Amino acid sequence: MVTELTKDNFESEVMKSDIPVLIDYWASWCMPCSMVSPIIDEISEEYSSKLKVCKVNIDEQGELASRAAVVSIPTIMLVKNGKTEEKLVGAYSKDDYEEIIEKYI
Repeated sequence: MVTELTKDNFESEVMKSDIPVLIDYWASWCMPCSMVSPIIDEISEEYSSKLKVCKVNIDEQGELASRAAVVSIPTIMLVKNGKTEEKLVGAYSKDDYEEIIEKYI
């Protein structure tokens, strides 16, 4: 299951999570984001017990995008224990995402 992040739930869902969190920063008008989205959904299903998967719509949650220094989308971040461990900007393959996930779960 993918959780939509807002400034209201970011702290509890990401910073206080006891498992790593993969965050997808995206927008509806972004074509590469549309290509990445199904991959992120698959990852959410496959890693559901070991990884929390969240999405941030940058048009609706600009403050979160600014705080994370997101300047280009899609941006995928992996956060563990409240610290950003990995940041991938642009569209990548599922294998690429899984490679970084495996390092932290």
